[in-house]
Amino acid sequence: MGSRSSLSRDVDSTDIDHWEMNYHEAAIFLEEGENNEKFDSHPRHPSALPAYLLVHNKLYYGLDLFFSMTLLALALVENPAVDRFELPAIIHSTLELICLGVIGVELALKLRWIGWSTILNHKRTMIKCITLFIMVIEAVAVLVRQSSHFRVTRGLRPLFLVDTRACGAVRRYIRQILQSLPPILDMLVLLLFFVCSYSLLGYFLFSAHENFYFKTLPDSFISMFVLLTTANFPDVMMPSYNKTKWSAVFFISYISTVLYVLMNLMLAVVYETFTGIEKDKFRKLLLHKRQACKLAFRLLVSRQNPNTIRFKQFQGLMRYFSPKTCQRDVILIYRQLNSSGTGLLTQDEFLNIYDAISLRWRHKDPPDPWFTAAWPPLRTFCRNARVLVSLPYFEYIVYVLIIGNGLAMFIRVMESSVDLEDGARHFCASWDAWVFYMLFLIEALIRIISFGWIDYISSGWNTYDLSVTLLAIWGSVLLLMSPGFTFVVILRPLRILRLFKLKKRYRDIFGTLVLLSPLMWSTAVVMMVMYYFFAIVGMELFAGYTLENCCLNSTVEPFYKFYSNSSNSGIAYYYLNNFSNLLTSGVTLFELTVVNNWFIIMDAYAFVSGQPYLRLFFMIFYLFTMVVLTIVVASVLEAFRFRIQYKQQTSKKDEELMLHEEVIIDWNSLQQQIHDPKLLESLQMDFVYGGVTSYIGRRARTRDVLQRHMYITEITQWLQEAENEERQDINSIIEEAHINARLITA
Repeated sequence: MGSRSSLSRDVDSTDIDHWEMNYHEAAIFLEEGENNEKFDSHPRHPSALPAYLLVHNKLYYGLDLFFSMTLLALALVENPAVDRFELPAIIHSTLELICLGVIGVELALKLRWIGWSTILNHKRTMIKCITLFIMVIEAVAVLVRQSSHFRVTRGLRPLFLVDTRACGAVRRYIRQILQSLPPILDMLVLLLFFVCSYSLLGYFLFSAHENFYFKTLPDSFISMFVLLTTANFPDVMMPSYNKTKWSAVFFISYISTVLYVLMNLMLAVVYETFTGIEKDKFRKLLLHKRQACKLAFRLLVSRQNPNTIRFKQFQGLMRYFSPKTCQRDVILIYRQLNSSGTGLLTQDEFLNIYDAISLRWRHKDPPDPWFTAAWPPLRTFCRNARVLVSLPYFEYIVYVLIIGNGLAMFIRVMESSVDLEDGARHFCASWDAWVFYMLFLIEALIRIISFGWIDYISSGWNTYDLSVTLLAIWGSVLLLMSPGFTFVVILRPLRILRLFKLKKRYRDIFGTLVLLSPLMWSTAVVMMVMYYFFAIVGMELFAGYTLENCCLNSTVEPFYKFYSNSSNSGIAYYYLNNFSNLLTSGVTLFELTVVNNWFIIMDAYAFVSGQPYLRLFFMIFYLFTMVVLTIVVASVLEAFRFRIQYKQQTSKKDEELMLHEEVIIDWNSLQQQIHDPKLLESLQMDFVYGGVTSYIGRRARTRDVLQRHMYITEITQWLQEAENEERQDINSIIEEAHINARLITA
């Protein structure tokens, strides 16, 4: 054996046990590399392994996620609660303590193998510890007092959700946001300078015009800050514009400067910063995985082969790192890594293990279609169906059907109906709708019969077509049974989306959406975290105020004055925008995000509370949403630009070569590699006995795969720089990993 696992130190056992410990620790290194975890949290002693394994398993990941979500949901039942959901303080505080206790178990177990010194240096874990301690004290106080107090710290609960394993991508996205903040803050300072300057100028220019927007300096600043969002334009200009038409120059120059120049300049700066951060993130993750592979490699070499890994050791590693991978795939992965064909893996070959594991394998030339062994008449039918689907005109026929479906829908929309229910029934449950549903269903069945279910669903468009067809059929049946469910009319037009695939521009957009799907999930969680925090703060500040018929003799009075039912207008319902509970607060915050008339809500709460400084809550929320949404827009632009550049630099043939790997297995060489007769016997179903078998491994078209192709030149440079650094401090890296380098016999 080469390097002995630190988990087998001070353990007197056989070489077999030591090998198992090596396999286990090597798998832990690879998992830490894959999850981008720092190696300072690596277990360093056999006694630390049980605690590490208890926390790092899917069951605890699920429990951690469940109790973190439960902790967030408690805001629905705590005062101010959603109607009919409120629970007594003793119940929700007890539930909170249970959730915090489960979350605290992870920290206690982590302390078991990490120690205080490492935790104190780990910022995220330290913040989590402090937040947990404060919340436990507050929950105990609520439990003792049997009533809640002013608790804005509840807004920090999303920290526990973000720290779960499921939100690893969210943490990386938040880290990117924080790294993008310096240029944003610089631009915000410049932006606020112009806002303050124009506020001062506006006060001295227009306060004498009986313009109540500029009555005082604070009023002038608030008006110009709101004008930054254009929500009060042109209302803020009209009183002064009535006095002198030259006042328009002031407002036009202000909007042109702050909105069309500075805001767009901020987007450009953030985009440039975000692009660099995205590439740097890829570089760091690549090098981190590379270091994990090197640390794992040292645990898999033996005295007889100090620079290479045998298949036996690789097989042992896979039992712990990827236990669900079948033996056939383990062999194919090993052969794909062993590009030299020597039968032994070198370190440079082993560094590609993450990419090799992501491959999905299938026979290069399947010996027979799936229906070969079927009943002869059925086999003939399936073969004819395959010929039909393979015809070049089959796709055109499908597109003609989709266009016909669109024309039929247009005709149905133009028809007059007795009522909405009758119109909905004619639109998506009439005879022509059922004809197209059946035709689309027959088309899907022909494709499935031709190529088999697995090949059919491997195409995203096929999955989409079948899904929307089945949903449309379900919606029509539901509408016939319950005419009130008119919302199902949206299901029939969804199939038309397939037509957008014909145009290259739309294909680029759909491709960008696929690349952005993980980012959009992270963005949604980040927005939810921000909304949750501000909703909690908003409820603590404003839940006690009623807005109905408020704000008498103020500029926003018409928006809250409730008239009689016969003369009531839509604007009088603004009192519904409040912070009475978590769900209502979420709706209110979304309206503030849109910034259409957001100042009306702000002024109403400033009026009813009698505390004008509470406007800061709404202003700070706007700045937060502006920052996050600017970064979101920058990330969308970066993803679209990345895809366009990728398409320009990569032909269809090059892409196919990049996404596929071929492995040829000769049975004789397989016998020399594997010495287990039972395993060889089981592999005869996957490999030709005494012959040669070819397999194709396919990579998913993920952003990570495309980045490796796009940054091929940079990757070579990064690896060379890393090699130079490692030559200087390789000994310190090994010491940091706490690997005992004693050699024992294999």
